[in-house]
Amino acid sequence: MSESPSQSQPNSVLPQLPCPRFVVTENAIGEKCDVLIVGLCDDAPLSATAAALDQATGGVISRLSDQGKLSSESGESMLIPGPGGDGPMLVLLMGLGEKSKLDREAAFTSTSTAVRSLVSKPHETWVIALPESFAAADHDAIVAGALYGLEGQAIYRTKPSTYVPQTIAIAGASKAAIERGTVIGDSVNLARRLVNEPASVIYPASFAERAEALAAEVGLGCEVWDETRLAEENCRAILAVGGGSDQPPRLVILRHDGGAKGEPPIAIVGKGVTFDSGGLSIKPSDGMVDMKCDMGGAATVIGTMHALAKLGVKKNVIGLCGLAENMVSGSSYKLGDVIVTRSGKTIEILNTDAEGRVVLSDTLDVAIEQQPTAMVDLATLTGACMVALGNEVAGLMTNNQSACDAVAGAAHAEGEPVWQLPMFELYDEKVKSKVADIKNIGEGRWGGAITAAKFLENFVGDVPWVHIDIAGPAFADSPKPHRDAGATGVMVRTLIRWVENQAGA
Repeated sequence: MSESPSQSQPNSVLPQLPCPRFVVTENAIGEKCDVLIVGLCDDAPLSATAAALDQATGGVISRLSDQGKLSSESGESMLIPGPGGDGPMLVLLMGLGEKSKLDREAAFTSTSTAVRSLVSKPHETWVIALPESFAAADHDAIVAGALYGLEGQAIYRTKPSTYVPQTIAIAGASKAAIERGTVIGDSVNLARRLVNEPASVIYPASFAERAEALAAEVGLGCEVWDETRLAEENCRAILAVGGGSDQPPRLVILRHDGGAKGEPPIAIVGKGVTFDSGGLSIKPSDGMVDMKCDMGGAATVIGTMHALAKLGVKKNVIGLCGLAENMVSGSSYKLGDVIVTRSGKTIEILNTDAEGRVVLSDTLDVAIEQQPTAMVDLATLTGACMVALGNEVAGLMTNNQSACDAVAGAAHAEGEPVWQLPMFELYDEKVKSKVADIKNIGEGRWGGAITAAKFLENFVGDVPWVHIDIAGPAFADSPKPHRDAGATGVMVRTLIRWVENQAGA
């Protein structure tokens, strides 16, 4: 094994994320390790590593295949004894499917699936030989997928459910790919950890403190508006939503100055409702139990900004997180209230559980003051989007088709499913109020994801803007082979690619 090009460092901002030592190896079969991970494809002969392993074990792989006991279908795996000695003690044979169809999504997901099949037992050293099955441009996704598989939601169990190896050797990948993959994997896991923490740990002030510490670590600019500054800035909407909580709201503004001085930035805006009881329009217990996840959009902003700084992306980017806790008390905002937002537009409150868009109204107004060339907001905004698209697909809504196409293209390249919903002018009428400029809910249950986006459109001006409703894919009730239940870190990889594409334009 060569010197380590990258190590995922213990994070002083959060409880320690998985941080194995990554190294490069050119001889996977000759490395002494606990487990060697090898890929098998449907429409291709054995890879060089698999062929060498087959020879070293007296043809075990060939016999298993001939007997129909070994599958190369995507996601299928088998753990067999290795040659031992100075080689691997165990070998995980990982089905990858058709080699002709392998892409970046498969690199990430297959590696994460392989990793998750191993983490229930302690192993000190792994060797991952999957890069020989994938294009070099996707090798960083293998590293990111390995880290993704090591992070889960059981962060408060007294007995660990996941054992992280001390060393992971990557066979056939460059040091640059390992370094990049480590940054991406850490950034996605950072977003996941923020969401998985309980609301007693992550609330507006503590979220802001962690953002400040992270910014200092990676060289981001950071500005935090407390309740006094929010009042001075006329951010009455954020203050209204947070008014019922003992934890006062915050606005976090992160800056990555990677582009030319004075060059207009890209803006990324996240909804950060750190807990959503529904307010006076209170949720039932079943609907409230996972509402620590309602700051998933803000967590995505943090993860993305972390990656842009660590990767040194040559683009100016600002990330804004509107943070509030929606609780019930005598000072809660009320149905029938009219809020004069920072922009001057007035909102009639008809449902205090439609609070995310209210928080974003002020946050988006702060963002457009920076005159961004393009802007994306992310929010766990509506159950209606989940009804329309299910739990795995994010909804896209926009005022600019070119901007939306750019985001959708980045999502497709990273394998994060998205679908565009219409923004016809006929929906504008559905958010108009009889007593104020707009109301915070549409007409009943119909088109709820779109009417929420139409509400937000009132606060973005002429800036090319894409709204991403991540209510479905941001948090999972049950695990899948490639990831644990809980926070998913959705759209971090997409936004990294989207910004890099803008930087290269």
